[in-house]
Amino acid sequence: MQKIKNLACLLMFSLVLFSCGEYQKVLNKGTTEEQYKMAVKLYESNKFSKALRLFEKITPTYRGKPQMERIQFMVAQSNFNEKNYSMSGYYFDRFAKNYPKSSKLEEAAFLSAYSYKLASPRFSLDPKETNKALDAFQGFINTYPDSDKIEEANLHYKELRYKLQKKYFEIAKTYYRTAEYDLRNYKAAIQAFDNLLADYLGSEFKEEALYYRLKAAHDFVLKSYDRRKLERIKDAIDAYDKLKRNYPESQFMEDSNKMLATLQNEQVRIDALIAKQVEVQNSKKK
Repeated sequence: MQKIKNLACLLMFSLVLFSCGEYQKVLNKGTTEEQYKMAVKLYESNKFSKALRLFEKITPTYRGKPQMERIQFMVAQSNFNEKNYSMSGYYFDRFAKNYPKSSKLEEAAFLSAYSYKLASPRFSLDPKETNKALDAFQGFINTYPDSDKIEEANLHYKELRYKLQKKYFEIAKTYYRTAEYDLRNYKAAIQAFDNLLADYLGSEFKEEALYYRLKAAHDFVLKSYDRRKLERIKDAIDAYDKLKRNYPESQFMEDSNKMLATLQNEQVRIDALIAKQVEVQNSKKK
């Protein structure tokens, strides 16, 4: 029994060596046709990394020939299966553009978008791939509204959109949190919250963004010189009105009402101060 096991292991090892030797021989010295046939064979055997090396070698020769359509799709799929998602997104997109009449056009369009989504990093990092995925899914949804993949595409699109919203919401909150040390960040926070609310209508972060928008404007008033306060008080009260109009039962309303009272008291104080200054100036003119 042990001899049989040893013989089987030896046979398997020999097959592996022969397979590797045959691959290296075809890769380095094989004809283009031999390389093409082996690349397809490796692809169909799920040996995508080796297949890609051969596809890379034969692509210049087959460019413009009928086989190129199949090669491009296999290159894209191989990169996808090897988890080279940025590359597979690029190659599926290129396939869709190069072969608009292909029977695999819809599949390639979906896989391009999905690849970019898989390449998309967590929300706090560069959103380049996330934006690519959003654009690609939007294109797929518009082009294939009756696709059996449309429900999945819409779900992916929603997830990506949420990721970007979260990114910009957290950026705005960071401006607010650091404004205590750099007063310019109050303006940056206010602008960032305004941009988020304008760019993502119906955002999942809308209520909280409106609240923090109010907080930033409120705190900015309290940190400002008196001569700059009236305009900023108006802006802060407008922010309060917008929150209350959209979310009259907001979880933040109690704190928001306190901020409104502070703003109104400050407005009364500033109005009285201005009135007194006007009175003094008028008395000097007499």
